Amino acid sequence: MLKLVNISKDYIAGDMITHALVDINLEFRTNEFVSILGPSGCGKTTMLNVIGGLDKYQKGDLLLGDKSTKDFRDSEWDSYRNATIGFVFQNYNLITHLSVLDNVEIALTLSGVSSAERKKRAKKALIDVGLEDQISKKPNQLSGGQMQRVAIARALVNNPKILLADEPTGSVDSKTSKGILDLLKEISKDQLVIMVTHNIKLAEQYSDRIINLHDGRVIDDSKTYDKKDEVNFIEKLKNKKISMSFLTALKSSFKNLISKKSRTIITAIAGSIGIIGVALVLALSFGMTQYVDSMQSDTLAGFPLAINPKVSATSNMMTGPRDRMNEASGQSSGSNEFPTDGIINPYDSSTDVTSHSNIISAEYLRYIDGLDKNLYNSISYTRAVALNLIIKTESGGYIKAGTSSSSDPRQMFFSNGYFNEIPNNREFIELQYDLLGSQSRYPEAYNEVVLIVDKENNIDVEFLEEFGIIVKNKFELNDFIGMEFKVIGNDDYYKQINNVFVVGSDYEAMHNSENSLTLKITGIMRVKESASSEILSDGIGYTTMLTDKAIENAEGSAIVVAQSENQDKNVLTGQSFTGFTTYESIMRLIGGDNIPTGMQIYPVSFDAKDEIKAYLDEYNYGKDDDTKIIYTDLAEMISGTISSLINTITVILAAFAAISLLVSSIMIGIITYVSVVERTKEIGILRSIGARKKDISRVFIAEAIIIGFTAGIIGVALTVVLILPINIVIERLIDISNFASLPLLQGLGLIAISVGLTFVAGLIPSRIAAKKDPVVALRID
Repeated sequence: MLKLVNISKDYIAGDMITHALVDINLEFRTNEFVSILGPSGCGKTTMLNVIGGLDKYQKGDLLLGDKSTKDFRDSEWDSYRNATIGFVFQNYNLITHLSVLDNVEIALTLSGVSSAERKKRAKKALIDVGLEDQISKKPNQLSGGQMQRVAIARALVNNPKILLADEPTGSVDSKTSKGILDLLKEISKDQLVIMVTHNIKLAEQYSDRIINLHDGRVIDDSKTYDKKDEVNFIEKLKNKKISMSFLTALKSSFKNLISKKSRTIITAIAGSIGIIGVALVLALSFGMTQYVDSMQSDTLAGFPLAINPKVSATSNMMTGPRDRMNEASGQSSGSNEFPTDGIINPYDSSTDVTSHSNIISAEYLRYIDGLDKNLYNSISYTRAVALNLIIKTESGGYIKAGTSSSSDPRQMFFSNGYFNEIPNNREFIELQYDLLGSQSRYPEAYNEVVLIVDKENNIDVEFLEEFGIIVKNKFELNDFIGMEFKVIGNDDYYKQINNVFVVGSDYEAMHNSENSLTLKITGIMRVKESASSEILSDGIGYTTMLTDKAIENAEGSAIVVAQSENQDKNVLTGQSFTGFTTYESIMRLIGGDNIPTGMQIYPVSFDAKDEIKAYLDEYNYGKDDDTKIIYTDLAEMISGTISSLINTITVILAAFAAISLLVSSIMIGIITYVSVVERTKEIGILRSIGARKKDISRVFIAEAIIIGFTAGIIGVALTVVLILPINIVIERLIDISNFASLPLLQGLGLIAISVGLTFVAGLIPSRIAAKKDPVVALRID
């Protein structure tokens, strides 16, 4: 059944060559007890290792039945050891961190046997060798004879055809030796047992056949093989695919790590340092992002997406509109950047202006109505109607107050106008502004307005003078509540002289006209302390209801009728319209056209702003340049700067933390290599029962992954604990509670990263482990 044909094996050390086996020719029966005798160094163990597939012969052939093993691949040798061979070693070679049952079971895990079947067969094997009461113990809790019986049970559990025993009684007393040999003798009735021993007396007492070796050669064989003894062994030697599942590798590695608890915990804590660093950076970054997000509505409220009647941008300012205007005209903003033609071109910076006129149509207004209302706080429309104010001063005189077109976003930055429309979103305004004084209330009708003061309750002297209020050192809040002034209708404000309309001069008559609209201050507003910007200009704020009322009253006025009937000349000057002053602009000024000239969209957040911009851009697809609507993102520069700053800080801090994470991973790789060195004998044991190189690699990869997982858990847990005092310190410094926090998904992600890095760190040590010679590994003490 088993035949060695001219087998030779040499060991080379430098210039020295040792002939371990020389032209060995032997045949073995299906079931017999064979003892191999000889002095130390004669090649007995080498022969056993060659028969068992642990060591490779260099010349000759090893036949299994009629099947040659010359061309066996590693996987075939692994399957052969697992299915055909059972090893029993002098030093037992049990895996110390596994229980007795697990040691016996491990050979079956490579054979793909189910868990329940493995336990059943392993327990039976232990019962057969008389160890049914030692199943749960660890090897170091057993006597030498008991450990050898465990080794025999492990060798038999997979029902091998050949049992190889290398000095099985060398480490036990004579009484125990007798018991072990009795067991091997019983086994040899059904299987081939080949035993290496120095004990001639025991060999002669128990063996069916004795082979003597000397200097690697067979010098005597007491019972040579006879062909009539041959049994059809070919069927019995069918190799099967073997594999250690990753779960089994995890189990083995976990038990090994548990056996070294202190070192494992210290390693995991050291490995967690990098995770803690990255986690803290992410927690602070997340807190910063959350803090910025909480301020976004306030910040963006002061910097809306503005659609103005005329958009202009030079090369060194408002690059967003410039890029969008280039896109609208089909030009590339970077088409002339970084030229390579070697030419320097002079240009006039004063003429480097791009301009575009936005013509807002009813179609565009309907399109804006389709914008998701969850994306913005409010939309304020610019209408060019002039609201004509006449003020009765405290001294009894009448003056005309300076006015401005409603809701022009440029007023927030450049205008000194004190009479402005407020966004048509009461909830949003009240979120940003406080009402001062017990009598203050928000305007609820077209004729109600509010006085807006700055953060220090200041009001400009110029405003007081313009509205006819005598300047004093200080005012009470109620001094302004109930104050009245009037908006004058077109028919009272304009007087027709021939075909031209001019502003009248009788302010008292205008003021006392029954057609005038009386406005009353009903409240005083100041920006909230929590708001990051002031969206309303100081002075008088009125609602869109007043604008609508003024346009309604102006529809039938003489000046509007006259202008609508004469669309070629400006009724205010009597001259023809120019490119700057058009029929449409005059009609809007005098209230004859209610279509907005512009609008301001106040997003709820930076992300919402981007969605709104995408929606606005979509309108322009396929449109002619003249009909496209170009918006100005007044928050674009600030938004980009803040985001860039946060991202830069996060990346820099994360890079520093990642260095410690990398160092931790390298350390875990080194620790895994140390484990490879410590578990070298275990590698040899696993290879002897048929474990593939891939399976050995898997064991140490599993160990690295367990350490990485533990390090990740510890790192995230310690980060959560550290966040508590960090938040206390931050709250004392900047008065923001619960600033830093680590989201669940980021925590899980860090654990996954830790596992991934340790997996990579374990690749090299696991590869080293897989390449270890099993024969050399088994010799390691």
